[in-house]
Amino acid sequence: MSGTGILREDHKHIRRLEKIVTKCYTELNKGTHVPFSDMEKITYIISEFLDAVHYSREEDQYFPCVATYGSLKQEIRAFMIEHEFGRRIASNISKYLQKWKSGQNQKEPVARYLKAYAVYLDDHLNKEDRFFDVAETQVLSKEEEEMMYEEFRAVTAVIAKFDEMVRSIEYLEQTFWMKN
Repeated sequence: MSGTGILREDHKHIRRLEKIVTKCYTELNKGTHVPFSDMEKITYIISEFLDAVHYSREEDQYFPCVATYGSLKQEIRAFMIEHEFGRRIASNISKYLQKWKSGQNQKEPVARYLKAYAVYLDDHLNKEDRFFDVAETQVLSKEEEEMMYEEFRAVTAVIAKFDEMVRSIEYLEQTFWMKN
Protein backbone atom coordinates (compact mmCIF):
# COMPACT_ATOMS: atom_id res chain seq x y z
CA MET A 1 0.00 0.00 0.00
CA SER A 2 1.00 3.64 -0.36
CA GLY A 3 0.57 6.90 1.52
CA THR A 4 -2.14 7.85 -0.94
CA GLY A 5 -3.72 4.43 -0.39
CA ILE A 6 -3.99 5.04 3.35
CA LEU A 7 -5.64 8.41 2.73
CA ARG A 8 -8.07 6.75 0.30
CA GLU A 9 -8.90 4.15 2.97
CA ASP A 10 -9.54 6.99 5.42
CA HIS A 11 -11.93 8.47 2.88
CA LYS A 12 -13.94 5.23 2.71
CA HIS A 13 -14.58 5.45 6.44
CA ILE A 14 -15.22 9.19 6.27
CA ARG A 15 -17.88 8.46 3.62
CA ARG A 16 -19.53 6.14 6.12
CA LEU A 17 -19.45 8.98 8.65
CA GLU A 18 -20.94 11.31 6.04
CA LYS A 19 -23.92 8.93 5.68
CA ILE A 20 -24.34 8.88 9.47
CA VAL A 21 -24.22 12.69 9.67
CA THR A 22 -26.77 12.95 6.85
CA LYS A 23 -29.12 10.48 8.51
CA CYS A 24 -28.69 12.23 11.86
CA TYR A 25 -29.72 15.67 10.63
CA THR A 26 -32.53 14.15 8.54
CA GLU A 27 -33.91 12.32 11.56
CA LEU A 28 -33.56 15.39 13.77
CA ASN A 29 -35.52 17.42 11.21
CA LYS A 30 -38.24 14.72 11.19
CA GLY A 31 -38.50 14.93 14.96
CA THR A 32 -36.88 11.57 15.68
CA HIS A 33 -35.09 11.29 19.00
CA VAL A 34 -31.35 10.92 18.46
CA PRO A 35 -29.52 10.40 21.76
CA PHE A 36 -27.06 13.09 22.78
CA SER A 37 -24.50 10.34 23.33
CA ASP A 38 -24.73 9.36 19.64
CA MET A 39 -24.36 12.95 18.47
CA GLU A 40 -21.41 13.37 20.85
CA LYS A 41 -19.88 10.24 19.32
CA ILE A 42 -20.21 11.87 15.88
CA THR A 43 -18.48 15.04 17.10
CA TYR A 44 -15.80 12.90 18.75
CA ILE A 45 -15.09 11.09 15.46
CA ILE A 46 -14.90 14.42 13.67
CA SER A 47 -12.44 15.91 16.15
CA GLU A 48 -10.37 12.85 17.02
CA PHE A 49 -10.17 11.20 13.64
CA LEU A 50 -10.91 13.65 10.87
CA ASP A 51 -9.08 16.55 12.43
CA ALA A 52 -6.41 14.98 14.63
CA VAL A 53 -5.51 12.07 12.36
CA HIS A 54 -6.67 12.41 8.75
CA TYR A 55 -6.18 16.15 8.29
CA SER A 56 -2.91 15.91 10.17
CA ARG A 57 -1.65 13.24 7.76
CA GLU A 58 -2.55 15.44 4.84
CA GLU A 59 -1.38 18.78 6.23
CA ASP A 60 1.80 17.64 7.96
CA GLN A 61 3.10 15.02 5.53
CA TYR A 62 1.19 14.46 2.31
CA PHE A 63 0.61 18.02 1.10
CA PRO A 64 4.15 19.20 1.92
CA CYS A 65 5.61 16.25 0.01
CA VAL A 66 3.45 16.98 -3.05
CA ALA A 67 4.16 20.72 -2.80
CA THR A 68 7.93 20.19 -2.97
CA TYR A 69 7.50 19.58 -6.69
CA GLY A 70 5.95 23.01 -7.17
CA SER A 71 2.75 21.57 -8.56
CA LEU A 72 -0.76 21.49 -7.19
CA LYS A 73 0.02 24.32 -4.76
CA GLN A 74 -3.27 26.11 -5.44
CA GLU A 75 -5.21 22.94 -4.76
CA ILE A 76 -3.29 22.33 -1.53
CA ARG A 77 -3.98 25.88 -0.38
CA ALA A 78 -7.68 25.39 -1.13
CA PHE A 79 -7.73 22.14 0.86
CA MET A 80 -6.08 23.82 3.83
CA ILE A 81 -8.76 26.51 3.76
CA GLU A 82 -11.48 23.86 3.45
CA HIS A 83 -10.05 21.94 6.40
CA GLU A 84 -10.32 25.09 8.48
CA PHE A 85 -13.87 25.61 7.24
CA GLY A 86 -14.72 22.03 8.29
CA ARG A 87 -13.19 22.65 11.71
CA ARG A 88 -15.39 25.70 12.16
CA ILE A 89 -18.53 23.82 11.22
CA ALA A 90 -17.56 21.02 13.61
CA SER A 91 -16.94 23.55 16.37
CA ASN A 92 -20.43 24.93 15.88
CA ILE A 93 -21.97 21.46 15.98
CA SER A 94 -20.23 20.83 19.29
CA LYS A 95 -21.10 24.26 20.71
CA TYR A 96 -24.81 24.02 19.92
CA LEU A 97 -24.99 20.38 20.98
CA GLN A 98 -23.62 21.32 24.41
CA LYS A 99 -26.14 24.17 24.70
CA TRP A 100 -28.94 21.79 23.69
CA LYS A 101 -27.75 19.20 26.17
CA SER A 102 -27.76 21.82 28.94
CA GLY A 103 -31.45 22.51 28.34
CA GLN A 104 -31.55 25.16 25.65
CA ASN A 105 -33.61 24.34 22.55
CA GLN A 106 -30.76 24.16 20.03
CA LYS A 107 -31.94 21.24 17.89
CA GLU A 108 -32.31 23.42 14.78
CA PRO A 109 -28.72 24.78 14.75
CA VAL A 110 -27.35 21.31 15.52
CA ALA A 111 -29.27 19.85 12.58
CA ARG A 112 -28.32 22.78 10.33
CA TYR A 113 -24.60 22.49 11.10
CA LEU A 114 -24.71 18.71 10.71
CA LYS A 115 -26.22 19.24 7.25
CA ALA A 116 -23.54 21.82 6.41
CA TYR A 117 -20.88 19.35 7.53
CA ALA A 118 -22.29 16.55 5.37
CA VAL A 119 -22.37 18.83 2.32
CA TYR A 120 -18.83 19.98 3.08
CA LEU A 121 -17.57 16.39 3.42
CA ASP A 122 -19.10 15.26 0.14
CA ASP A 123 -17.66 18.16 -1.83
CA HIS A 124 -14.28 18.07 -0.10
CA LEU A 125 -13.77 14.32 -0.45
CA ASN A 126 -14.69 14.39 -4.13
CA LYS A 127 -12.08 17.08 -4.79
CA GLU A 128 -9.43 15.36 -2.70
CA ASP A 129 -10.01 12.04 -4.47
CA ARG A 130 -9.33 13.75 -7.82
CA PHE A 131 -6.26 15.42 -6.28
CA PHE A 132 -4.99 12.02 -5.09
CA ASP A 133 -5.36 10.66 -8.63
CA VAL A 134 -3.07 13.37 -9.98
CA ALA A 135 -0.59 13.27 -7.08
CA GLU A 136 -0.33 9.51 -7.21
CA THR A 137 0.13 9.19 -10.97
CA GLN A 138 1.98 12.38 -11.88
CA VAL A 139 3.83 13.73 -8.85
CA LEU A 140 4.88 11.24 -6.18
CA SER A 141 7.41 8.49 -6.73
CA LYS A 142 6.84 4.94 -5.59
CA GLU A 143 9.55 5.43 -2.95
CA GLU A 144 7.85 8.55 -1.57
CA GLU A 145 4.53 6.72 -1.43
CA GLU A 146 6.12 3.83 0.46
CA MET A 147 7.92 6.20 2.85
CA MET A 148 4.67 8.02 3.68
CA TYR A 149 2.90 4.70 4.13
CA GLU A 150 5.53 3.62 6.64
CA GLU A 151 5.34 6.97 8.44
CA PHE A 152 1.55 6.81 8.64
CA ARG A 153 1.65 3.24 9.96
CA ALA A 154 4.47 3.92 12.44
CA VAL A 155 2.39 6.09 14.72
CA THR A 156 0.72 3.51 16.96
CA ALA A 157 -1.48 6.09 18.69
CA VAL A 158 -2.98 6.90 15.29
CA ILE A 159 -3.66 3.23 14.62
CA ALA A 160 -5.47 2.95 17.97
CA LYS A 161 -7.56 6.06 17.15
CA PHE A 162 -8.33 4.64 13.72
CA ASP A 163 -9.53 1.35 15.20
CA GLU A 164 -11.63 3.21 17.77
CA MET A 165 -13.13 5.38 15.04
CA VAL A 166 -14.09 2.33 12.96
CA ARG A 167 -15.77 0.74 16.00
CA SER A 168 -17.64 3.98 16.69
CA ILE A 169 -18.85 4.17 13.09
CA GLU A 170 -19.96 0.53 13.27
CA TYR A 171 -21.86 1.30 16.48
CA LEU A 172 -23.58 4.35 14.96
CA GLU A 173 -24.52 2.41 11.83
CA GLN A 174 -26.44 -0.02 14.04
CA THR A 175 -28.42 2.54 16.05
CA PHE A 176 -32.22 2.59 15.87
CA TRP A 177 -32.30 6.05 14.30
CA MET A 178 -29.87 5.00 11.53
CA LYS A 179 -31.99 1.98 10.70
CA ASN A 180 -35.22 4.04 10.93
